Amino acid sequence: MNSPASQVEEKGLRMLNEFRAFAMKGNVIDLAVGIIIGAAFGAIVSSLVGDIIMPIIGAITGGLDFSNYFTPLSKSVTANNLADAKKQGAVLAWGNFLTLTLNFIIIAFVMFGAIRFVNRLKRKDEAAPPPKLTRQEELLTEIRDLLKSLDVRGLRPSDTAAGLK
Repeated sequence: MNSPASQVEEKGLRMLNEFRAFAMKGNVIDLAVGIIIGAAFGAIVSSLVGDIIMPIIGAITGGLDFSNYFTPLSKSVTANNLADAKKQGAVLAWGNFLTLTLNFIIIAFVMFGAIRFVNRLKRKDEAAPPPKLTRQEELLTEIRDLLKSLDVRGLRPSDTAAGLK
């Protein structure tokens, strides 16, 4: 008779083996790689927006910095920058929201472009003509087509090549 401890250990090993089989499936590995690449891509786009696009917009608009725009929600907020204003009380940081929305739009546009590029490559692969058949493949195709055209349902064994001895 198995002891309760050995049954628990056996169930634990079985569950560990199931988890290992699940984790090693291609889809899970692909998902993990996608998440890691996505996080790195998000950091790149955040840098693109924060370090390149927003300063250009700021230069065009005369030093406009969206991330520091806010609306105080209480009368005790008198600060001129967002960090100090948050310390004084409730604020509506709409400039930060606008910056994050711009980040999202840029990420979505870049992803759209990448997916469009991949789909275009797939279409080119699908449009490529099939490779030319070898002579042997051509003969086998002809034989297959001839066999398909025969009406073998009404034949007797004596009508076939085996019965023609």
